Amino acid sequence: MRFTLALIVALIAALGLSACAAPSHVDPKRVAATAPPSEAEAIARLERISVRFQQAPFVAGNAVTLLRDGPATYAAMGAAIAAARQRVDMESYQFDTAAAEQFVPLLTAKAAQGVPVHLIYDSWGSMDADSALFDRLRAGGVQVVTYNPMGEGGKFVLDVNRRDHRKLLVVDGRVVITGGVNVTGAYLNPKGSASDDPDRMHWRDTDVRIEGPVAAQFDAIWEKTWREQHGPALPPAPPAPDTPRGTVIVQAIDGSPVDGHPVIYETLLAAFALAKSSIHLTTGFFVPTPEMDEALQDAARRGVDVVVIVPANSDSDAARAAGRAHYAGLLEAGVKLYERQGDVLHAKTAVIDGVWSTVGSSNLDWRSTILNNEIDAVILGRAFGAEMEAMFAGDIAASAQITPQAWARRGVGERLDEIWARMLDKLL
Repeated sequence: MRFTLALIVALIAALGLSACAAPSHVDPKRVAATAPPSEAEAIARLERISVRFQQAPFVAGNAVTLLRDGPATYAAMGAAIAAARQRVDMESYQFDTAAAEQFVPLLTAKAAQGVPVHLIYDSWGSMDADSALFDRLRAGGVQVVTYNPMGEGGKFVLDVNRRDHRKLLVVDGRVVITGGVNVTGAYLNPKGSASDDPDRMHWRDTDVRIEGPVAAQFDAIWEKTWREQHGPALPPAPPAPDTPRGTVIVQAIDGSPVDGHPVIYETLLAAFALAKSSIHLTTGFFVPTPEMDEALQDAARRGVDVVVIVPANSDSDAARAAGRAHYAGLLEAGVKLYERQGDVLHAKTAVIDGVWSTVGSSNLDWRSTILNNEIDAVILGRAFGAEMEAMFAGDIAASAQITPQAWARRGVGERLDEIWARMLDKLL
């Protein structure tokens, strides 16, 4: 029901969306290399992407913990908030239902202790939330900002195309938790549900907990959104830790669309072009742009092991059908495609050559490319890459592979679904 409403409103806004410029092109054939890279070589080559797109620099001295589902993420968030002494900055596309209820007492208790607490939530993503939830937060001393509110000053204001899709928590300028996990009840569903309703199934997602000096990058991105949405004046940001918390190199990538420069997307294309051995991707929504489609096919044709895991069950049947419309060309080029069974796959991760990893909020679709506020963490190093690859292998084991032979035998109904969904892929 929710998707039906979203599609209707998106169709109303289609003329505005169609005017969006296509992302700039990164030609894999011009930058691809030939020899398998060492860890140092791979890191050096992939770090050059940051210079090319004028991103924030990579920062050493961080500790990174992989969080493999919603409950693990919520536990890490709760512990970080409880330990806060200087400032709590939170941002979530969805902030609703029973999951949000877990955070209300944590946030208000911290505000009662005199710690400044701030929350940005998206009005579209959180449309199911009870307004009383935010009233209680404000009454408890939490400063709350609504991203692109759909109702303002008694007037109905609609900007469905510009959404804040981030999931981010920064505490004391020291601890960051980010990834794909929203604050919503889907993550409280138990594993092994027999239901075929995505809202009642267990959701498989990925976040990371990062502690160290790179937290300042994430907090600066959060502050930018707070100011753009006219939030109240902020106290000074806490200083970055003056001693290393670990040995991991990390970078924050700002996916804000306001400057018309899709940095996360362009970074991915460049990383695909530089890949020499493997590109392993998981995504909750797979509706690639023509350039991303081409980049994946080119990588597979030059011998890179390109594997994409997408959900077999999704809360958007149209997006799933639009993504499937790309399967034939990808399979022909040698890309391996898997559909995750049992759980609803919502994770947004990438591992390139086992050494360049991303965990964040951005999907492989048009909305994440040119419309949504997104944020990704890039983590360099083979040790963390090995953790990501082990998690990826677990998802492969729980997935069904889509072979060219099986795909050629799909039914007429599926083909028709793909055709009409492909016509709307920029809206999904």
